[in-house]
Amino acid sequence: MKSKILIITILLLGTITVSAQRRILNVPELPGYVTLKCDFHAHTVFSDGNVWPTMRIGEAWRDGLDAISITDHIEYQPHKQYIPTDHSAAWKIAGPTASNYNIILVKGTEITRSMPPGHLNALFITEPDSLVRDDFMKVIEAAVAQGAFIQWNHPGWKSQQPDGIPRMYPVHEELIAKGWLHGIEYYNDVEYYPLVMDMCRDNKLAPMGNSDIHAVISEEFPATQYSHRPMTLVFAKDRTHDSLKEAMFARRTAVWYGDNIAAMEEIAAPLFKSVISAGVPFKDDGKNIWFELSNISDITMTLSGGPEGAPATLTVPAQGMIVVRADRKYLSQPLTYNVDNIITGSNSVLRTEIAPARK
Repeated sequence: MKSKILIITILLLGTITVSAQRRILNVPELPGYVTLKCDFHAHTVFSDGNVWPTMRIGEAWRDGLDAISITDHIEYQPHKQYIPTDHSAAWKIAGPTASNYNIILVKGTEITRSMPPGHLNALFITEPDSLVRDDFMKVIEAAVAQGAFIQWNHPGWKSQQPDGIPRMYPVHEELIAKGWLHGIEYYNDVEYYPLVMDMCRDNKLAPMGNSDIHAVISEEFPATQYSHRPMTLVFAKDRTHDSLKEAMFARRTAVWYGDNIAAMEEIAAPLFKSVISAGVPFKDDGKNIWFELSNISDITMTLSGGPEGAPATLTVPAQGMIVVRADRKYLSQPLTYNVDNIITGSNSVLRTEIAPARK
C-alpha cells in the first residue's frame, strides 16, 4: 500500500489537515541541466480566478510542478467589490505555503489589453503597482526595468483573434526590436498555435505552455481525460529561482501537453535521446536483427517514416519497451524516423536516428 504524506495547509479561515500525494513526473532531460516543470499562467480570486492563492500552491505540488507563477490581471478585477485591490496580495498569501511545499513561486502579473497587443504576462517582477499605467509601452518598459520576462499570451485566442491564427502586429515587432518580448505561449488552456513555433524560431523567443487556470485545476483537467496539466519545461542549471530565470532568458524551454513536446530542434533532439535507448541485438538470423527499444519517460513516443527494411512506424509506450526487427544492415547504420509527437515547427517534427547498441 502506498504511503500518504500529511500536509498542513494554512487557509484564510484557519488550519485544516489534508491528505495528498505528489505526482512524480518522468520527463525528458537536457544533458547537463535540471528539468523544472512549470506553469507560468494562473489566476486567483484577486483577479478573475475562483480559488484562494494557497490553493494554487497545493495544486502545483500535487501535480508534480517545481515552479508556478500567479499572474492575476492588473486591469481586470471582477471581484474588487468584495476583495480590495492589492496587486501583491496573492504572492504575499501564497509565499509561505510555497516555501513549505518547496515550490518556486514566480511573481507575475497579466497585462490585459485588446489586440493588438493582446494579453502579456510579466514574470519575475517586483513592483506590480508600477505597471498600473494607461500607456502600454510604458507598462512594458517598467516591467523590463524590474528584470521581467515578457510572455505573449494565447496569441490565437478567438476572443481577440477571431480566425484563431496568431500574427505579429507592429507593436509586437517593436517589442522584439527593443528586446522586450521573450516568449510566446504555444499552448494555452486546451489550445495550441502551431505558427508560434515559427515565430519563436525566427525571432529567438522561448516557446511557452501554460494552463491559464481560473477554476480548480483538477476540474479543468480531470485525470479521466488528461494525464497531466499543460506545462513549460525549463532546463535550468539547478533548482532555484535565479537559475529558472536564467534558463528562460536563455530560451531553454519546451512545452509538454498530452503526449506532445514542442521545442526548438536543438533542444528537441537531446530530449528524445535522453529517454529513448536501443539495446544490443539479442537475435541475428543472418538476415534480420532483433533489439529492444526502451522509453523511460511518461510520454509515449510515436515514430513514422521508417527506412526500408525496418518497421514503417513504431510506438514506444510511456515507461515501456518494444522489440524491433530490422534488416541486418542496421548493425552498421542507424535507422531514421520522424518523431511525430515532438514538434519543432508549424509543419515540422523531429527527425532522429536510432542505432542498436553494440556489444
